[in-house]
Amino acid sequence: MHLGAKIRLTLALLLVFAATPSLTQEVIDRIVARVDTDIILLSDVRELARYQLFVDGQSESDQQILDHLVDQWIVRNEARAALFPQPSDEEVKRSLERLKRSFSSPEEFEARQKQTGLTDEDIERMLRAQLYFSNYLDSRFRASIQIDEKDIEEFYKSRVVPRAESRGQQPPTLDAARGFIQEVLVQRAINAQSDRWLKESRARVRVDNLLNEDSKEGAK
Repeated sequence: MHLGAKIRLTLALLLVFAATPSLTQEVIDRIVARVDTDIILLSDVRELARYQLFVDGQSESDQQILDHLVDQWIVRNEARAALFPQPSDEEVKRSLERLKRSFSSPEEFEARQKQTGLTDEDIERMLRAQLYFSNYLDSRFRASIQIDEKDIEEFYKSRVVPRAESRGQQPPTLDAARGFIQEVLVQRAINAQSDRWLKESRARVRVDNLLNEDSKEGAK
């Protein structure tokens, strides 16, 4: 679920600024990575884990989450250097409504929110960050993507038609489904190009991983 291949929410995805730590967090918090001249804190990892648990019902390992945070650092620095605009309040509102609809009921949304301890402000902030990252990657790579007609037809035959038939529904015509299929394939291509770019960018960034420092010290 990283920013490239998992931009589909999990880009994921992907996507979070650190909250102001409480006094208790200040006592137990520590640096888990240095990225050039910046740092990533354990509280950043824990917060993204809570957000993943809220959205997906489960969270990744600390190392996987740290990798996402490094990717976010790369994207954020590039976007800021390009003076890329923040998403509008209306975009954030629409994203929040889509997120709420992904739950089976408003009660499930509220229960998961209570379970993870995320406030309304936390969720909105993370959604705003997610949109910032995904919008930037979209603007960076979309213009260079070309989708072949044969790829659209193949997706229609292998995915759209079988899916409709499995539900006992009449498949839409190819023309009716063309716009949807085109966007799915464009997003796939953006994900793939984002993956390659992030991999190349990581090779140029100095990252000191301190996540397991405590366990190393304890083993001495």
